[in-house]
Amino acid sequence: SGAQADAPARAVEKYLSAKVAGKSDDIRAGLCAEMESVLERELRTFESVSNATIENMSCTSDDAATVDETVVRCTGEIAALYGTEETTFPLAAYRAVNEDGEWKWCGETQ
Repeated sequence: SGAQADAPARAVEKYLSAKVAGKSDDIRAGLCAEMESVLERELRTFESVSNATIENMSCTSDDAATVDETVVRCTGEIAALYGTEETTFPLAAYRAVNEDGEWKWCGETQ
């Protein structure tokens, strides 16, 4: 299907899921080279929260056929408990870049 062919969007979904789940190996594997300097921040994003989940995530790239870089726009939200207060963060638009044949998450964008 067309959704399966959208490799940049699948890579962003996998990265965001790993980030919320705190899977450090998957976060490291999904982060673009340009963002390696913020790896520690990315690994710790949800350390101080509990029950972080992604709800209704749907991501689509602006140009799934591109070979090097695209913008992936996601809908849905991340919900997390900070102490006893549930906070939600809407998903946004992210840069995805192709490095050595693999799509990587490369930060938020417009």
